[in-house]
Amino acid sequence: MFHTSIIALAGTVNHTLIGRRQMIVTAESCTGGLIAGALTDVPGSSDAVFGGYVTYANEAKAGMIGVDRDLIRAHGAVSEEVARAMAEGALKTSGQAVAIAVTGIAGPGGGTEGKPVGLVHFAYADARKVLHLRRDFGDQGRQAVREATVKQALELVLDGLGVPKPV
Repeated sequence: MFHTSIIALAGTVNHTLIGRRQMIVTAESCTGGLIAGALTDVPGSSDAVFGGYVTYANEAKAGMIGVDRDLIRAHGAVSEEVARAMAEGALKTSGQAVAIAVTGIAGPGGGTEGKPVGLVHFAYADARKVLHLRRDFGDQGRQAVREATVKQALELVLDGLGVPKPV
């Protein structure tokens, strides 16, 4: 189901977390659970993956992981502020060691001049830090944007964990 490069990244994330006796939680909007899907596609993932929140709607972001509705109104769901709040909220509500969050516009519609199709905000959170990344993958089609988002999210987790990406 996933490209071998994504499975390699997911395997490295899982192996690292298992070695550290930690677990990851996802908070996903535009990917709709694909990051958790990639992580759990790796055998033995039950020792590394706590679970995930699919917070596609703004009300889900607020109700499930505590993203402030005023923050969403002020900055929009696809923003650095909301991505960070999603990661921090998932970390807090799950009680886990590591969180990854994504919010973006996969297309084909929904883009604006300031927030085009293909724009995705990522946030990694652990007890010590929150990292943010903004990527514009361009309007290359919904599936391609979502796949690129999963790959980038896993790479950001490895960056947050201080682990080199597999070659």
